[in-house]
Amino acid sequence: MAKFVGRNTELRELDYLLEERSVMAVVYGRRRIGKTTLLLEWMQRNHRAGFYWMAKSATPEILRHNFAAALWQWAYGDELAASTEIEPPFFQDWGQLFREWARLIDQRNQPVIAILDEFAFAVESDRSLPSFLQEAWDHYLKDKPLTLILAGSHIGMMIDLAQYKQPLYGRITARLPIDPLPYASIQDFLPNYLASERLATYSILGGVPAYLERFKDDRSTVENIREQLFRRIGFFRSEPDQLLGELARDSGRYLSILRAIAEGKHITSDIAGALRLHSGDITPYLKRLRDMHFVGRKLPVSLADDQREHSARGRYFLRDAYLRFYYRFVERNADRIEQGLTELVWQRINEQLRAYIGMGAFEEICRDWVRLQAQKNALPFMPESIGSEWNSAAQIDVAAINHREKQLLLGECKWSADRVRRNVITELVYDKTPKVKPAHDWTIHYVWFARAGFTPDALDEIRQHNGLAVSFEQVDDDLRQAFVAD
Repeated sequence: MAKFVGRNTELRELDYLLEERSVMAVVYGRRRIGKTTLLLEWMQRNHRAGFYWMAKSATPEILRHNFAAALWQWAYGDELAASTEIEPPFFQDWGQLFREWARLIDQRNQPVIAILDEFAFAVESDRSLPSFLQEAWDHYLKDKPLTLILAGSHIGMMIDLAQYKQPLYGRITARLPIDPLPYASIQDFLPNYLASERLATYSILGGVPAYLERFKDDRSTVENIREQLFRRIGFFRSEPDQLLGELARDSGRYLSILRAIAEGKHITSDIAGALRLHSGDITPYLKRLRDMHFVGRKLPVSLADDQREHSARGRYFLRDAYLRFYYRFVERNADRIEQGLTELVWQRINEQLRAYIGMGAFEEICRDWVRLQAQKNALPFMPESIGSEWNSAAQIDVAAINHREKQLLLGECKWSADRVRRNVITELVYDKTPKVKPAHDWTIHYVWFARAGFTPDALDEIRQHNGLAVSFEQVDDDLRQAFVAD
């Protein structure tokens, strides 16, 4: 049974839907993210009449038969158990079936939560389904005490359901994306791991519940990587193909773009260059990958709102932690893994892993810590944007800004095994700050994050600038406490 961890924010959002007499909503997220576990947990907690159906790729006739069978089980469960003669009739089309569904809701005479899971599979098998559902909703379902959830992992198709000129446009009034769990959730899956091991795991698997459940906390991170990721066949080796299955059309170009980003190409021209194409050739593909949540785009926090959409300073990144790790380390070593040279592969990975964690997961959770302090009103100002800052002259790991008040927070993250020295402090203050400071009349605040702590000279320098010195232990503890309290 899948483990249910966290998701309190999502549960509250779903509860909000119940305030309406009738509502149709879309819930979507990548495979393995825990959508079904979340929705079933929510339905069980609310003690309403709950109807659940999971679609599968099948002919329209079989889809309707399976839906009707689930509907009959929901409506006549006790009688079905006592008799072998009660069977759902054959429905010629979805219109007949939905009218019968409406009648059974009336028969129940109580509010109903209905979850149509993997709805995209049903739409792929029967393109007429959204039109029938639209007609049913307009004529008889929208007046019922019905909370209808259309869920699916085919992100592109689930988003398209609510687009203009689609049959369900205007009927779907809420969309809830399900994202990976935060770093702080890792302890629920691997309670015996040290904080550094949890962060290493998070940098590889992210917050995907189905992945985390496969790692065992009586084995080290290294042992789990070797046992799970280095298998010639199995779950993790086939997962990228499964995850990206919806990119079947022109999949080669999509996959090449993902590989290029994973290898460090973060701006459009560099990605296009890696594919021997012009920037305009890959723009539609990048947009689609962003729409499907495979790729994200970061912008410097200093950009004003009216500059952000069309800025050329954006950097693309892979949103999925496992895809980042897979394309960076596993795929390029596939031949060696096939030959059983896993010790060599691990040596190659280990040479880069500390820098990989430091520039990825550690910086990410440090920015999460700044967001947490902002939510607690514990920063010197209330940020309008939190992220990082860069230009052609300098790169800042953590940044937060309030344009109206002219206040800027700058921070550095160090995942070194050595304590941070004074020169790291002075570099940020005297070298990097003048290169990113918007103007002379801005107020600058500082924060430094360190895995191994700070030398006394570094702490003295930080105090001179009224900065914050934050240990990894503090980041870990604060994020975990906030996660538990949520």
